[in-house]
Amino acid sequence: MPTIVHFEIPTDDIERSRKFYSDLFGWKVEKYPGSMEYWMITTTTPSGEKGVDGGMMKRQSPQQPITIYIDVPSIDEYAAKVEKLGGKVVVSKMAVSKVGYFAVCIDTENNCFALWETDTNAK
Repeated sequence: MPTIVHFEIPTDDIERSRKFYSDLFGWKVEKYPGSMEYWMITTTTPSGEKGVDGGMMKRQSPQQPITIYIDVPSIDEYAAKVEKLGGKVVVSKMAVSKVGYFAVCIDTENNCFALWETDTNAK
């Protein structure tokens, strides 16, 4: 069954947001290696087990929402389902090199979410 595997928090001030979420929830926020302006968020459950991890990046547009990523076996298949059920694909399938693919969608209530397909051969 498709499940939430990642989330992204847009921010105007990375350091302020990093401190807020670290102090509030104890999340570990570390810069992603490489030239990309992206910070990885590591979470744990109350019992100390690995939680759903996320990311933080500079806000791309004034209304950019927090986005959840849902793991699916095929973005192509699920993007077609989104459209068939009345939603919209607003960012077509894109590769994250050697990690997988994502597509950003809007549901019937104008909520943003992303589909994620893991593929270490993604280019």
